[in-house]
Amino acid sequence: MARARTRGAGSGGSGRKGGKAREPSARPGTEGPARPGAAPLADRTALESLRAQIDAVDARLHELINERARLAQRAGISKRSDGRTVDFYRPEREAQVLRMARERNRGPLRDEEVLRLFREIMSACLAQEEPLKVAFLGPEGTFTQTAVFTHFGHSVRALPLPSVDEVFREVESGTVDFGVVAIENSTEGMVINTLDRFITTPVKICGEVELRIHQFLLGRMAGLEDIERVCSHQQALAQCRGWLDEHLPEVERVAVASNAEGARRARDEQGTAAIAGHTAAEVYGLNVLASEIEDRADNTTRFFVLGRKILAPSGDDRTTLLVSVGHTDASGALFRLLEPLARHRISMTRIESRPSQRRKWDYVFFIDIEGHAEEPRVARALAALRKRASLFRVLGSYPRAVT
Repeated sequence: MARARTRGAGSGGSGRKGGKAREPSARPGTEGPARPGAAPLADRTALESLRAQIDAVDARLHELINERARLAQRAGISKRSDGRTVDFYRPEREAQVLRMARERNRGPLRDEEVLRLFREIMSACLAQEEPLKVAFLGPEGTFTQTAVFTHFGHSVRALPLPSVDEVFREVESGTVDFGVVAIENSTEGMVINTLDRFITTPVKICGEVELRIHQFLLGRMAGLEDIERVCSHQQALAQCRGWLDEHLPEVERVAVASNAEGARRARDEQGTAAIAGHTAAEVYGLNVLASEIEDRADNTTRFFVLGRKILAPSGDDRTTLLVSVGHTDASGALFRLLEPLARHRISMTRIESRPSQRRKWDYVFFIDIEGHAEEPRVARALAALRKRASLFRVLGSYPRAVT
């Protein structure tokens, strides 16, 4: 596989311009100058001691990881021959484990590195009998694939599908255990075709992933002057609109099904560049022509994890609702619908309206609230809201993203 290459990288070296390297001076207690490249005996001894300590820690870690795997087996992963791995997967429990790992972390490893390590350990323990099957919008190299591995770890079977609709259908039919779909970007807002799919599907939301998005301009050409068109998902094109206006104002912009599809076209077509993640450069053997070209430094995408069940509370949850009233054009209709949330002091973090698909100028509302539907205060608010609604569905109560 070709490796991604970044233009303009300097050659290695010490940074000195000319001149001859000085001879190392003699250390106290030695006769004559030290041999170039040779560490003093005391330093070598100290280094060997540190390496021996690291080896001992590694051995203890290895045994503890295996002990964790054995405990996971005893917890039921391999006890029931009639059960599937998905029956034993508990996202709410994983969220609790990750929060505890983050809270007790005192460094020097960063929180995100500690979370990644624990995700991979839990992923490997769960996959002892059979790995989870997780569908995502393909092909390989998309940000959604990255979201899959961020949430589930790498010990899963990540299955690329050609459309978001197929991800929903495969989850609904039980062909896969879970699906991951992009739902919202901090720069460009909601992913409408994903949102609309929830109006007609029984699929539930059982998790969320927040992924910091860096966009790269990729291609086979040597420079920007050889680019005739840029292909990417419409969201990626919009996230980089300012950069494109400044650096490639005359170049055609072509919206495609996914960033990875744009990268594939950049690999196969003369004059085509793509906007995608750095992983796509490695997968498709493309040059990185420009790095981190997104217009906003905090560009982040939120993904939903799709399943078939509503989860138990994890202690820090979010609930997504789909609601409507009989006549959404009536005066005060939305206020009356939402008033129970304010009365019970439930925080609403997002609301989005979409055509109801029942009749023209009629709408449904997607609402995110803080808390789990089974929490007493939330349950009371939802019971009051249900009485006022012509349509009321809990799409999911799920752990908030652990970052």
